[in-house]
Amino acid sequence: MKPAPFTYHRAHDVNDAIEMLRRLGDGAKVVAGGQSLIPMMNFRLARPEHLIDIGHIEGLSQIAYHDDMLHIGALVTHRMVETNDTDALTRLFPLIQNAMKYVGHYPIRTRGTIGGSLAHADATAEWCILAILLDAQISVAGPDGARSIPAAEMFFGLYTTALAADEIITSVAFPRYSGAGVIVEHAERQGDFALAAVAAAIDYNGGNVTSARIVVAGGDPVPQRMIAAEEFLVSSGQIGNLELAEAARMCAQQVQPQGDGTGSEPYRRAITEQLVLKAMREVTGT
Repeated sequence: MKPAPFTYHRAHDVNDAIEMLRRLGDGAKVVAGGQSLIPMMNFRLARPEHLIDIGHIEGLSQIAYHDDMLHIGALVTHRMVETNDTDALTRLFPLIQNAMKYVGHYPIRTRGTIGGSLAHADATAEWCILAILLDAQISVAGPDGARSIPAAEMFFGLYTTALAADEIITSVAFPRYSGAGVIVEHAERQGDFALAAVAAAIDYNGGNVTSARIVVAGGDPVPQRMIAAEEFLVSSGQIGNLELAEAARMCAQQVQPQGDGTGSEPYRRAITEQLVLKAMREVTGT
């Protein structure tokens, strides 16, 4: 397949990209690694009249840790995170680094970018899940200047975000989290988009659960925090197999999966329940 005709533009800096988006209007789209948009264009699912390439902008490919937050530039690739050996990632944010093994295939990880994944807003994309789980702040730039969007307010549905048409993502910041974290997925084949995914982060104090975060993706248009299950685990204090099983059941009841050719609604709920149980057992060592 070939894309519909379009005009290619290369942005030299962030302001240049913003000006192009403002001037070219709704027919313009931003591309960086191209691992999400280009396939859609090839299948004629997306037909932008103008393609603005931001992949060469300097200053958007940095990974840094300061102010107790991990700052990742929008043009950082999945592979760069996967192979980064700095203390900030390997010791303070192992969950983020370990999640990269689930991102597509090797060629996708070497080309695809964090900013592109967040802007694409696929419901089972690892970066969207991690952003919601860890309360990330997404920095964007537009004609009116820079602003920060909390991850909980970023995603509205498939391919729909809080980004204005003339804004671009410049970086994402993850607050340091205490405790243990894990992400697990179920896909038909290695590298495929997940039918369901679960991420969890648990903090203990004196053997009791003091905070719990669970995010489930694949059952709703956007990844969802499982607030009821989180509160149940915290109120339970010390948890065992019975508490984990109940939390998994609660998550499966909360999600709203849509049956399709890859699985019925009951099947997707069953997968969600088993993934939550698996994630919670891994993160708690139960």
